[in-house]
Amino acid sequence: MQESLETVFGAMPFILQGAGITAGTVLCAMLLGLLLGVPMAVGQTHGGSILRRAIGLYVWFFRGVPILVLLYLFYFGLAYQVSSLHFNLAGREFSVSFELSPFAASCIVLGLTSAAYQSQIFRGAINSLPAGQLKAARALGMRDSVAVMHVILPQALRLSIPGLSNEYSILLKDSALVSVLGTMELMSRTKAIATSTAEYTAFYVTAALLYFIITILGVRGLRRLEKTLRIPGYTHV
Repeated sequence: MQESLETVFGAMPFILQGAGITAGTVLCAMLLGLLLGVPMAVGQTHGGSILRRAIGLYVWFFRGVPILVLLYLFYFGLAYQVSSLHFNLAGREFSVSFELSPFAASCIVLGLTSAAYQSQIFRGAINSLPAGQLKAARALGMRDSVAVMHVILPQALRLSIPGLSNEYSILLKDSALVSVLGTMELMSRTKAIATSTAEYTAFYVTAALLYFIITILGVRGLRRLEKTLRIPGYTHV
């Protein structure tokens, strides 16, 4: 037992670096999901029929396909195909090449998936607001775009925080799958050190505790944000 603890403590700096990468991956994915999810929620609630169907198809795809499949499809499929582009312009050949890192691919795939879920969180929050608010804004001469931006969205974003807390927890657990791309995050580093030392139980328990700590910190941070933005005595119902 003492030997196992000494081995774990000796490898802790290496594992904590992976925990930092995991936290960074989740943070980037949450931000990307927020940037894409809010416009999609607005499009589904206030957009035309074609836009609503396009967004619905996006949500259906990313909520229906496993993240592991999306990681392989994006990194080994799509990103590999477009990593080197060749085109002809005015009779001259041009080529553009780039290399997508496993970390970037992980953030993009998790972010695109999170956007599908976050869009539905924001959509539910927007639909929960009284329809009379938009009508009142129109009566005051506001365009729909201005009313949505300055009246509807601030309230919807505040109401969405509990749902975002749940999405954060799910996304953190899903982030363990990015190890298949070679991203040196928490799970990947834990597996590597556990294999080399044969101390599987000790290291996987350590990884579980670190995931738990990161989850608690994120959820408490969002809960504090919710309390900060809460308006005493206000209800949207």
